[in-house]
Amino acid sequence: MNPRLLFWIPAGLRLGLMLSAAGVVWYFLGPLAGLLAAVIGLCVFLAVQLHYLYQLADWLDNPSSGALPDGWGAWTDIFSRLYKLRRDDERNQAELAEWLARFRQAMSLLPDGVVIMDDVLFLEWCNPAAEKHLGLMLDRDKGMRVTNLVRSPAFMDYIILGRYDQPLTLSLRERKLIVQIIPFENRRQILVTHDATESERIEMMRRDFIANASHELRTPLTVINGFLEIASTQPNLEPQTRMAHLKLMMEQGQRMQNLVEDMLTLTRLESLDYPLRPEHVMIRPLMEKIHQEAQALSAGRHEITVEMAGPDIKGSTDELRSAFGNLASNAVRYTPAGGKIHIAWQDTAAGPQFSVRDNGIGIRPEHIARLTERFYRVDKSRSRETQGTGLGLAIVKHVLLRHDAMLGIESEPDKGSTFTVRFPRTMVWGD
Repeated sequence: MNPRLLFWIPAGLRLGLMLSAAGVVWYFLGPLAGLLAAVIGLCVFLAVQLHYLYQLADWLDNPSSGALPDGWGAWTDIFSRLYKLRRDDERNQAELAEWLARFRQAMSLLPDGVVIMDDVLFLEWCNPAAEKHLGLMLDRDKGMRVTNLVRSPAFMDYIILGRYDQPLTLSLRERKLIVQIIPFENRRQILVTHDATESERIEMMRRDFIANASHELRTPLTVINGFLEIASTQPNLEPQTRMAHLKLMMEQGQRMQNLVEDMLTLTRLESLDYPLRPEHVMIRPLMEKIHQEAQALSAGRHEITVEMAGPDIKGSTDELRSAFGNLASNAVRYTPAGGKIHIAWQDTAAGPQFSVRDNGIGIRPEHIARLTERFYRVDKSRSRETQGTGLGLAIVKHVLLRHDAMLGIESEPDKGSTFTVRFPRTMVWGD
């Protein structure tokens, strides 16, 4: 009989066979030999059991399906069942780890901040948006109380009152945040943060736009209504006075028309239903037209030169004419009589560029960043004198955005300004 096969026999039967063998030895060799054989058999049996118990204890300290020992007899069934349980457990852990990785990846891509805290507000996890909003660092701040990390009296009051059914608007780190705590377990809470800075800025721009547009329209309407009231109450006005009033009303009416046209242009440029349809923009006739319009506006009061040394591009001729025309007309309006204006179209390594350079009144540095805002004026009185609507550079900005172009502004007070429009190489016609 193969000795290895002995271990496939059940433990009780195996012990019985050993005792039977000891009895046989007793019968043939005497009681002492039989007793010795029985003791040796029991020792071997116990040694094998202790060996497998030791292997089992060692495996339980560091369970792994790949490190599970082999066994014989009943131990084979025990180890096979442990192997199956361990494989199922490893499979479940792998699935949970995958789901956790997906969850964290999804949370990291959210624009809103998510902070997971325990019942006493100790930080357990947060996503990158929450780190940005609240100034947290997960590696550094994990395990610390959130109220010690977010230094805000309003936030502390929100925590103390515990009225979590309503969100809290919080000004923190130069941002406007909307935060809310959501209990979701007995010992867990979620802090959600939403950055409302941009939406607040857009809402403020909308309010400012309506207020400024109303103000700009109210002034010419007041003038026109005033003159109409005079004409209706004083029918016998002198012809010279009547003509002066009519002239002023026509000027104010034209001002309103220009303002409305510029607002409609801005609305069209911002509309998603009005995509850019690129066409062949022939630069030479466009530059000649810009030069003619600048000369007509100047009426001979300025020296205006033009330089053309670049390729044609793709885009909208009408939109680019409006943008380039605005830059050229601004140079004329804000350059005193006798000044010089240079309009140029050039080719560079990065791409073609349009520029308008003048030696006019210039712009102080604190105004440059806001020049493309709607109705923003450096000098309101001078802007009204030059019949500007305050929307020209806003139109320029939106036209350039639609053409993947950038506007650069360089200026010094009393020395002049240079406005440069840089197009990418991909906008060159034929590339």
